[in-house]
Amino acid sequence: MLDRQTRQQLLTAQKNEITEYYVYKRLAEIVKVKEQAEILNRISADELKHYEFFKSLTQEEVLPGRFKIFFYVFISKALGLNFGLRLMENGEGMAQDVYAGLKQVSPEIERITADEEKHERALLDLIDEDRLKYVSSVVLGLNDALVELTATLAGFTLALQNTRLIGIVGLITGIAAAMSMAASEYLATKGEQTKKNPFKASVYTGISYITTVVLLVLPYFMLKNVFVSLGLAIAGSLLIILVFTFYVSVAKGLSFKKRFFEMAILSLSIAAITFFIGMAIKKIFGVNI
Repeated sequence: MLDRQTRQQLLTAQKNEITEYYVYKRLAEIVKVKEQAEILNRISADELKHYEFFKSLTQEEVLPGRFKIFFYVFISKALGLNFGLRLMENGEGMAQDVYAGLKQVSPEIERITADEEKHERALLDLIDEDRLKYVSSVVLGLNDALVELTATLAGFTLALQNTRLIGIVGLITGIAAAMSMAASEYLATKGEQTKKNPFKASVYTGISYITTVVLLVLPYFMLKNVFVSLGLAIAGSLLIILVFTFYVSVAKGLSFKKRFFEMAILSLSIAAITFFIGMAIKKIFGVNI
């Protein structure tokens, strides 16, 4: 006879298994790589077996988490299969704790836990997406744009003190730098022994750079106060760092906190230095625009 707490844990595990069954099943229908689809289908079938096992213990039907199914399928479509699956894996920490607490119910549960870990390793090792292959090129574009343009805007804010002028100069500077960086990435990739396509690498670098530039200069075209515009540009740079670092950390299984603080401190430090350089230049040359 199962006590109330154990029964509830079994039902939670059962719901988790049927939810994952539908996630893997739907992902198998949308992936284009046959080998990945076969593995997804195989894992989906295993999840259904796990569900049936838990059902034999609880003697109860459980509905899947429909929002979780929609969410993970949508994220995998939008941001890549690797990201979606790793995000789902990270969210399963609590589920693994539930499984660990149920080992005394049946030795079969320990085998199910081992199955889950084996499935994740087998699937994630096979995924080779373009967006991850070229992530270093995106990082190059983002890092340079964030560091250089945040610093440039900080310097211009003190030296020029005209939001529209700062926005125009920042935009021109950023676009020129983006093209230069894209060309450099093309030449660098072409000279490397790598599977990356030089043209694709340069496009990823250029697009990430220009996108960052547009987002950072936007406040200067919308507002009149240079300091508020600078504050929003810095807040925007931190938001870009946060979102991109989270994506890379999840997709590649890296430490989020370390990477976020490294990028944020570097970007803000150089921006602060350039801000004071702009102040000094304004004072020395008496610029007043």
